[in-house]
Amino acid sequence: MSQVKSDALVFYGATGDLAYKKIFPALHMMVKRGNLNSPIIGVARGDYDLDKLRARAKESIQKHGNYEEESYKKFCSFLAFVGGDYTDQETFRRIREALGEAKNPTHYLAIPPVLFPTIIAQLDQSGCAKGARIIVEKPFGTDFESARALNKVLLAKFSESAIYRIDHYLGKRPVNNIVFFRFVNSLLEPVWNKDHIESMQITMAEDFGIQSRGAFYDVTGAIRDVIQNHLFQILCNLTMEPPKALDSESIRDEKVKVLKAISPLRAQDVICGQYQGYLSEKAVKEGSKTETFAAIRLHIDSPRWDGVPFYIRAGKNLPVTSTEILIRFKHLPSAYSSIATQPNHIRFRISPDVKVAFGMLIMAPGEDMSSVLSEVQGNPTPFPNEKDAYERVLTDAMAGDPTHFARQDYVEEAWKIVDDYLSSDHPVYSYEPGTWGPENVDEQILPPGGWNNPIVTKR
Repeated sequence: MSQVKSDALVFYGATGDLAYKKIFPALHMMVKRGNLNSPIIGVARGDYDLDKLRARAKESIQKHGNYEEESYKKFCSFLAFVGGDYTDQETFRRIREALGEAKNPTHYLAIPPVLFPTIIAQLDQSGCAKGARIIVEKPFGTDFESARALNKVLLAKFSESAIYRIDHYLGKRPVNNIVFFRFVNSLLEPVWNKDHIESMQITMAEDFGIQSRGAFYDVTGAIRDVIQNHLFQILCNLTMEPPKALDSESIRDEKVKVLKAISPLRAQDVICGQYQGYLSEKAVKEGSKTETFAAIRLHIDSPRWDGVPFYIRAGKNLPVTSTEILIRFKHLPSAYSSIATQPNHIRFRISPDVKVAFGMLIMAPGEDMSSVLSEVQGNPTPFPNEKDAYERVLTDAMAGDPTHFARQDYVEEAWKIVDDYLSSDHPVYSYEPGTWGPENVDEQILPPGGWNNPIVTKR
């Protein structure tokens, strides 16, 4: 069933913010490219109808997508709407009716996880679950136990092969390009190990605050919001072993092995911060200790990476918005060791632009035998009409390709790493907006050679 192309898409939460900003533009592009030629059924509660949904979709595509009148009309020809309460069997009877002759629909739950049990039960009772796939949005729980409970709900009515857990970061081409870059270029594999690499660090910085998302963010925080999912995915792409084959399960097996080799976070390996002014944000609880910044240090207990420290840092209201990776190499002993004052490095930038840079030593100006670090940079040329992350993952889900989706064991292993720390009483230090986190970060969590602070040219 996993390789059968879905013949209908039902998405729940059709009037929500995610649908407006991401889903409608992605679905429109899928139709435009010919990757979606089947019923698209929007489902939502409240006073809505098909005309209102089409108008909202048009506004969404014009503002956040690549609007064209002809492809929009084709998109609208597939679009249907079912309004009703998710607890009402009549709602799902009408969904079944709207599916018509579709035998392998995909149900996309772009709604809060608290509603999943209700909807899944209704899908089963109405017959809508037969032959179907289900896509669920993150967060996949808030800790290990809730993730396991959520998986139990999903697996009660759907097989693991029919469950697609979206982490849109896996749909980003630069994130996937890390794996391609590693394993296709023979230059790297001989030195991609503990014998040559001193440390790795990943920074995900945002120069803005929580942007009126206090109700969500205050029960989430930086570790749950981006580190435990997005940045762990990048870490796995950087450190996984070469898969035995290019099928989805072989690739996902290697990612799970990475997480299993990481011990739970210890207090001395984490520092959390909260930007000044966070407590005044709307919907933030008085005295909240939710972290808006976190820096962590990890070790991977494997033959390839034993002894190599990995550093991950993420935060809001930092100096720039950028996601960047820095791999620092060890010095090799030779007669030139005293001249090689700085290590070589590779720097990947994932956003806001895409860049690969090699830090190499060259002779410094002057007559003295000394070196200076110089970067050789490459900026991959973007493909015209490149798919965005949501278009890519939704296209894959409809086609039955689970490669870029989190598997049950991956989700649970990721939570095991952060659970003990998140449930502990740990300090959260204040920091000034526009800085790189609390002042004491470098005293506790400092990569060899210091943190790599991305430099972004303002346009």
